[in-house]
Amino acid sequence: MARPIKKYRSGQLEAAIWFNERQIKDDTTVGFKTVSLRKSWKDDQGVWRDSTIQLRKHDVPKILVLMQKVMEDLLISQNEKQHSKEEDEEDE
Repeated sequence: MARPIKKYRSGQLEAAIWFNERQIKDDTTVGFKTVSLRKSWKDDQGVWRDSTIQLRKHDVPKILVLMQKVMEDLLISQNEKQHSKEEDEEDE
C-alpha cells in the first residue's frame, strides 16, 4: 500500500502529499504528485467516518483562493452581525 510523502494534520482535517507514477507513450514512466484532503468525524452512533478528495498540483492554488474568499465572507458576515448587535445595544 502506498504511503504519503508528507502529512499535515489540524484537528479532524488531514492533508497528504502523494507521489504517483504513470506510464505514457513508448512505455515511458513519469512521476507526479497529488494531494489528498480528508475530514474525519463521528456519526450519530459514535462510528468514525471520513471523506477524502484527491487533487492535482494545479488544483491547490484554486482551492486556496476559494478558501480565502470563504474565510473573508465568514469574517465579514461575523463582523457585520457584531457591529449590528452593538448598534442595537447603543439604541437601548
